[in-house]
Amino acid sequence: MQYIGMDLGSTNTKAAVYDEKFHCIAMATAPLIYKRSSGRVEFDLNQYRDTLAGLLRKLVKTPGVRPEKIERLTLTGQAETLVVLDKDGEPLMDAISWMDERSREECKELEEKFSKETYIARTGQLAVLPTWPATKIRWLQKNRPEIFERVGTYMLLKDYVVYWLTGQRAADCSIATFTFYFDIYQKCYWEEMLDAIGITKEQLPSLAEPCTLAGRLTKEAAALTGLPETVTINRGTLDHFAGMIGTGNVTAGGLTMSVGTVMGLSVFAPVGWRWQERAQEIAMHYGFFPDSYVMLPVAESGGVSLEWFRKTCMPGVSYPKLNEELEKRTFPGELIFLPYLQGTNAPEMDGKVSGLFYGLRAEHDAYDMAAAVMEGVAFLLRKNCEALKEAGTKIRYIVATGGGSKSAVWCQMQADITGLPVVIPREKEAACFGAALAGAVEAGTCTSYQEAADRCVEMETRYEPRRIEKYEKKYRQFCALYQAMVAVERMGREE
Repeated sequence: MQYIGMDLGSTNTKAAVYDEKFHCIAMATAPLIYKRSSGRVEFDLNQYRDTLAGLLRKLVKTPGVRPEKIERLTLTGQAETLVVLDKDGEPLMDAISWMDERSREECKELEEKFSKETYIARTGQLAVLPTWPATKIRWLQKNRPEIFERVGTYMLLKDYVVYWLTGQRAADCSIATFTFYFDIYQKCYWEEMLDAIGITKEQLPSLAEPCTLAGRLTKEAAALTGLPETVTINRGTLDHFAGMIGTGNVTAGGLTMSVGTVMGLSVFAPVGWRWQERAQEIAMHYGFFPDSYVMLPVAESGGVSLEWFRKTCMPGVSYPKLNEELEKRTFPGELIFLPYLQGTNAPEMDGKVSGLFYGLRAEHDAYDMAAAVMEGVAFLLRKNCEALKEAGTKIRYIVATGGGSKSAVWCQMQADITGLPVVIPREKEAACFGAALAGAVEAGTCTSYQEAADRCVEMETRYEPRRIEKYEKKYRQFCALYQAMVAVERMGREE
């Protein structure tokens, strides 16, 4: 048997085919083309469907792929991107990306209507953001009534792709958790929020558990994709959660870290955890198997900081060259960098603070500064690990994925600063791999996620903590520097 995992990413769509031993035998990728204007970020759904179909046609023609042997196609990907359909199930407008910020005023409206305690207790989310589909729907009601009045169904992107492939309309609960109108504990739509944004439950898809069978490929979808009609579709789960499966993080004890544009951390929540019982502000999400919950703190500046520095201060220096030079140097260095170029998300949740270099002298060069950026992101990782531990989670090791995991220097820093082993999986495309494994579990090829992890997930490299004591003082300085910067920023606001 063969399995396809398809990751509907924000930058690229990726699809991979795995054989019966879950070795990758084919992969294809295609970029997502956006239309951007004044904070709006959209893309054409017809073009997007054509891209997906072309990607799958290319994949099934790859040597080694046997379409008649494909058991499951399982989806994963981004969460909050909104698709607006008419009563016949056809798009009324371009998809609105999760990156779209048009609904800032609507966020203020909802903040005034619902207390923080109320919406956290329902949605698990810590703030009202333009990211959430609820705020965008309210924007449509106010600004595009000619569309709003014709809407038959609101869907999120992954659920829409499942609908396109199978004809079945349903919302995966692990994706619905990012709508801001889904009650993650009752597993139902939050009716007070629906009333506030002017829609009804009848305009939303039915709810389904993640990683469950959605249905067979339709005749039309089979013709477009080149897949046989015998292929069945698994609705899958969020990309971060598929990454947990793909890195073997399927029980308490592991933390999956993805460092790309953002730094996302995924760890199972303690059983029975509720936000009201804790002081920490940690977002909660419905997990990838029934009645599981995942804490998913995100640091927007965590990944972008090094890319910003390299492009701005080291043009022409590749990542391999940067790592080669840093391997010759001794750590910890003298410089401290606060990686808050886009404010902070977890764990401080303060959008007004900024990035900062401290201790800069004439003898320092760009490589010293790059190392400080890496250390700063690792300090931010430690702050989040400590907040998660205070919330009751058990973290014994970190599984690193994404572009940041390719740097041995950075991975060793993370181990030294957190005091936790950092391991790198053999399979680099964790989301596609995890999606394929989820399909195998649902199909019965593997009896459980634990069996799938034990059989199929291999670790390639392990970094043990070596310089814990040397980094302790610098970490305390990092935390003190953050508090000092907050005080200075407040002084500026008071003036």
